[in-house]
Amino acid sequence: MTEPVKPPGQASPVHANPWAALRRFTDARIALGRTGVSLPTQPQLAFQLAHAQARDAVHLALDVSALQTALSELGHETLRLHSAAADRDNYLQRPDLGRRLSAASREALLARRGSPTEPVAPDQAASERPHDIAFVVADGLSALAIGTHTLPFLSRILPKLADEGWRIAPLSLVEQGRVAVADEVGELLGAKLVVILIGERPGLSSPDSMGLYLTWMPAVGLTDAARNCISNVRPAGLPYDEAVHKLHWLLTEARRRGLSGVALKDETASPDAALGGAASRNFLLPDLR
Repeated sequence: MTEPVKPPGQASPVHANPWAALRRFTDARIALGRTGVSLPTQPQLAFQLAHAQARDAVHLALDVSALQTALSELGHETLRLHSAAADRDNYLQRPDLGRRLSAASREALLARRGSPTEPVAPDQAASERPHDIAFVVADGLSALAIGTHTLPFLSRILPKLADEGWRIAPLSLVEQGRVAVADEVGELLGAKLVVILIGERPGLSSPDSMGLYLTWMPAVGLTDAARNCISNVRPAGLPYDEAVHKLHWLLTEARRRGLSGVALKDETASPDAALGGAASRNFLLPDLR
């Protein structure tokens, strides 16, 4: 924190906080000091800026056309879809509409299956689904996060899965989407696993945080208990390579065990530890060496 300008010989009006040295370890608002019973001017202005950035992230529109063009360079077909929420105001006021596809988008996906009038069977066996995995990209509550992190993340995970022989469905971009919309997309595309990349609710130090949610055998009506989450994907949070490492492990285990959600625990170490390094590992797991 920068000290305020003061005349020579006068003490600073800001009372320092003894925890100030800890601020280098966190973006949390600790050890801000005080002036009387109030915050100093600089931390107060920084708070107002962070609040404005969070609000802007919620209302910012995703440039779907630009993102679709960028993703086409990865060599995968891209589908542009829309949730049942007609616009941003509708999306914010009716969370339930963001969890389902619009009628037009649903019909478009049904038409791709060649059976636009037949309902999708939720109990369809995994062996009958033509794709191993489908990726869904949704603006969520931070289009800023999706516009910033989608391409760097997918450019790392997609080649890795392709090299292992995963059958990958077309990439789906859903405007005004929430997490559960991926279950409907994955079901309609006939995917055994679905992963949604979505902008998370902005925090006062993270307006651009991206979340990843994966579900085995997606179907409309599943609850959060059926999903695994990897949160805070961004360079200042969980770096791309580490997020890819975690997601790849979860996807591999979900396919091997035929499950996801509360039944599938994240038992990954960091990429460095996985390669035999002494870097940090999951401290909740026993050391069996």
